Order: sequence, then structure tokens, then C-alpha cells
Amino acid sequence: MSDSRTKFYLDKQDAKWKGVCAGIADYTGIDVLWVRVAAVLMTVVAQQWWIILAYWVVAWMAEPKPINLYQDRADQKFWQGVRSNPTRSAAEVRSTLRDVDRRLADIELHYTSRNSTLANEIDSLR
Repeated sequence: MSDSRTKFYLDKQDAKWKGVCAGIADYTGIDVLWVRVAAVLMTVVAQQWWIILAYWVVAWMAEPKPINLYQDRADQKFWQGVRSNPTRSAAEVRSTLRDVDRRLADIELHYTSRNSTLANEIDSLR
């Protein structure tokens, strides 16, 4: 896949206006409602008017999110975790692969060892 899963995209599918808040929510893994509420509160209550300018600059410069960027919801959650903490994500993948490797080694040991019960079962099937 040529599209980067760790890049920020505008999320036009979940957009209310330009997709910036939905893109931030997708990038960080935070619910889009809270991102929108925070943007409005910071703009109106805290009088951070530069947020409106930043919103338009991001909407102008960012690319729209490709339609099939993620395979499923689990894939989306995984890539959000990679963006937030790549070191932890790599450690989790290593741990999962270590567990799979250990289980495969146990299976290999079971089938390659001298197991008379298994040999009797195989002979009875012939």
C-alpha cells in the first residue's frame, strides 16, 4: 500500500465541515466529539482565535484520507497506537511474535519427539 498509515489525513468520511477535527481524532485515537468540543471551547471560551486560522491552514495543506487506509477497526487502533507510542507498539509486536514462536516450538517438539501414543494412533489410521 502506497499510503502512509502514520501520516495525518483529513477525514472527509466523518467530517462535519472540512474534516480537520475528524482527522485529528483519527490520528490520535480520541473520540471526534471531544476534539470538536475542545476546538470550540478553546476558540470561544479561551478566546484562542488563532485556532480558526490554524484550522483553515490545516484544511488547505493536508491530504484527504484514502478510502481503504485501514483493513478493519483493529487495524485502525493498531496504527493509532503506533502513532502515539512507536516504541511500545514495537514491544507489543515483539511480545506477540515471541509468544507465537514459543508455541510453534512446543508443537515442533511434540511432533518430532518420540511419542509412542502418537505413533500408535498414526499406525491405527493406516
